[in-house]
Amino acid sequence: MFKHNKKLHRCSIALLVLAFLVCMCFTLAASASQSEEAVVLIATDEDAETTAAGEGVDAVLLIATEEPAETAEETKTNSEALKEFFEQTGVKKLINNTDWKALVMILISFILMFLAIGKGFEPLLLLPIAFGMLLTNLPGAGMFHSEIFEGGHVHWDLIKNGVTLADGTNESAGLIDILYLGVKLGIYPCLIFVGVGAMTDFAPLIANPKSLLLGAASQLGIFVAFILANSVLGFTQNEAGSIGIIGGADGPTAIYTTSLLSPELLGPIAIAAYSYMALVPVIQPPIMKGLTTKKERLIRMDNLRTVSKKEKIIFPIAVTAFVALILPSAAPLIGCLMLGNLFRECGVVDRLAKTAQNELMNIVVIFLGISVGATAKAESFLDPKTLGILALGIFAFAGGTAGGVLLAKFMNLFLPEGKKINPLIGSAGVSAVPMAARVSQKEGQKEDPSNFLLMHAMGPNVAGVIGSAVAAGVFIALFG
Repeated sequence: MFKHNKKLHRCSIALLVLAFLVCMCFTLAASASQSEEAVVLIATDEDAETTAAGEGVDAVLLIATEEPAETAEETKTNSEALKEFFEQTGVKKLINNTDWKALVMILISFILMFLAIGKGFEPLLLLPIAFGMLLTNLPGAGMFHSEIFEGGHVHWDLIKNGVTLADGTNESAGLIDILYLGVKLGIYPCLIFVGVGAMTDFAPLIANPKSLLLGAASQLGIFVAFILANSVLGFTQNEAGSIGIIGGADGPTAIYTTSLLSPELLGPIAIAAYSYMALVPVIQPPIMKGLTTKKERLIRMDNLRTVSKKEKIIFPIAVTAFVALILPSAAPLIGCLMLGNLFRECGVVDRLAKTAQNELMNIVVIFLGISVGATAKAESFLDPKTLGILALGIFAFAGGTAGGVLLAKFMNLFLPEGKKINPLIGSAGVSAVPMAARVSQKEGQKEDPSNFLLMHAMGPNVAGVIGSAVAAGVFIALFG
């Protein structure tokens, strides 16, 4: 009935709200009247005792002296109770603090939610991040306290004893303070990599090892952004390293690196990374077309060979051992990625593989998104550095795309006819799996609808995941 009658629906909602307010007023009035009756009863009892026995006066006075605060509290009027309630509301705190920056951040969170829900921009992580941003900027919510994590360290004493606010009051650690420990200690990104590994098929990379070079070349954007941030815009080496990782187009890697090098930039960097990942179909095609000729975009590649199960099992073990021996700082990310892939390929732990792909991945994504979004507080996000980070993110993505395409063109100089590489697949090395590979496929079919590049592009695409994790390990080793 309500579904077809909007006016009736609105009236029912208004009546429910009115009923709630009336009930609250009656509750406050009843509690106040009970307090007044209790005071009268106490006074009557005191008079009776004084009349009956003079020696009891001292005892009554002693009781009255010991409990003045309780009596005063009991005699609180309705208006005083309502005034105290209003003082505790977020609206009052917003007015008292005149915090326009918090309003701006709340508006930004609404915009990000719209992009995630209405436009489908990386909704699985952008939506929790936007909601976490909303929660942390609501006045009086007290869900996240950046003081606990100041200086890049966890202040466990503040988690235990609470945080002293600017007005001198003490506030206990909030829910997101506890959840954020998973980010700060590097737990969530690694668990997500277990899920990513369980969902990734490395067969295209194993079948065509040359694509590993394309994935490595696509990390060029990381180092271009690092140099620009450090030398041109004046960011510190730690900050520049965190910004550069945006070019890897790998959100968990960017979060992991930033949480270790520049945790104060975690909010802007995470938002930039996931926003630009969603914009890969917009950013990449002009660069791909500008760097290739029509003849190159028409190149057809031979079908990939079949990869045996033995090769698929050996690959994650070998990669983990090799990377950990050469670059131990990359071992947490690479090790978790390959562990998930081993779950997938070995065939004897299907339950673990499915859990990593679904339940584990989904739960951790929720915790990670809310925690990262909570770091985007007004005082840290509304800063000129944020604009620099967003601008450098574009250069990082563009550099990564160009690096893969240019290396493919260079390799073609030495490859015989029939074995050449379509340069379009080089752009897939930015590791936005599988979106970047689909962009390569789409751009190739614009020139030749019968040319299928998707499986060839998946090689550089999954190689890019390894490459971005290795680049992160390099920065952590150098500056961590």
